Amino acid sequence: MSILSPWQRTAAGANLLSADNQLGVTIFEEITTLANRHGAINLGQGFPDTEGPAAIAEIAKQAISDGLNQYAPGSGSPDLRTAVAEHQARFHGQVLDPDTEVVITTGATEGIAAAVLAFVSSGDEVVTFEPFYDSYGATIALSGGVHRTVPLLAPDFQPDPEQLSSVVSDRTRMIILNNPHNPTGAVFGREVLEHIVALAIKHDALILSDEVYEHLTFGVEHIPVSTLEGAGDRTLTLSSAGKTFSFTGWKVGWATGPAHLVAALRTVKQFLSYSSGPAFQPAVAAALRLPTGFFTGFAADLGARGEILATGLDQAGMTVYRPRGTYFIVADVAPLGFTDAAVLARSMPELIGVAGIPLSVFCHPEGADRTRSLMRFAFCKREDVLIEASRRLSRLSDLVGA
Repeated sequence: MSILSPWQRTAAGANLLSADNQLGVTIFEEITTLANRHGAINLGQGFPDTEGPAAIAEIAKQAISDGLNQYAPGSGSPDLRTAVAEHQARFHGQVLDPDTEVVITTGATEGIAAAVLAFVSSGDEVVTFEPFYDSYGATIALSGGVHRTVPLLAPDFQPDPEQLSSVVSDRTRMIILNNPHNPTGAVFGREVLEHIVALAIKHDALILSDEVYEHLTFGVEHIPVSTLEGAGDRTLTLSSAGKTFSFTGWKVGWATGPAHLVAALRTVKQFLSYSSGPAFQPAVAAALRLPTGFFTGFAADLGARGEILATGLDQAGMTVYRPRGTYFIVADVAPLGFTDAAVLARSMPELIGVAGIPLSVFCHPEGADRTRSLMRFAFCKREDVLIEASRRLSRLSDLVGA
């Protein structure tokens, strides 16, 4: 058996390498290309089709005009690190030292890579929940780690405690938690989080908690795992400005946690991007200081848009699993007579003018079989776009047997 090079391991970890080691493109690139080719409504990739707050964007524009265009400090601007610490105190009751317990990253994606590369050695096991965000698989593979998964099953997409206990062991170096969860839209409750912390303590594992959708929950509370008893000393928490403020292209994220873990992450991070987004950092600092009503209002509006799409998917004949958070909703296309959501996803842009992402691409082979008929749709779009997408989706039932 051939030995894979680091880049091949990375591709394989993100399900981009075929059995004969041929490189493919991400499903997001593939489906977006099809959507663009056929003029389809793209509900596949999770980016908003509206701009973030104009006043925040003006701060970035002014910063560019004022010459804030050279390297930012490697740890991030002092004001943004302070704003992150203030945010954690305001919303989660955490007291952080902005100089030692906060680091600014090039989006949460860089934070994921830096954390995994900082702590995971060849042969170490890393546990994620499945379906999993593809960056987790890619960086675990790049580090030489062994990726273990715990399934999240419909309808509530919560982990089975016994199964989780059977996967986490003394070989586990890190548990990666994505809460609220992409792609399922699940939000893990206190009992689940406490079980994760107990297992991490028992087996001396670190927790990497990706909380980029922390403000986007619908009728349920988001609980940062780092606030639970016993978790603080072993948890790194990631978040970013992209999802909360609809500035996904700015790629401004942050990691918080105890000083010794942040220092390790920062050490690796400085040899990835070193720093980025100097003009965006003061804008994000101002965004983090927006009134609380902005955050609750945005979540309420997003939830209402999600219900528009959920209703449309219901009326189209799918089984719909309404999300508790994130940008995404999962639906089962099996009631329409389709057994493979991946095949359907590749034909939908041309046939009905709507794009979605099959859930199977977020899974290892066994998980892909388990989720074969499930599809993820993004509802971070304008209301009129979602209404039109729902109208087009109603035509799916006409395609069965066509």
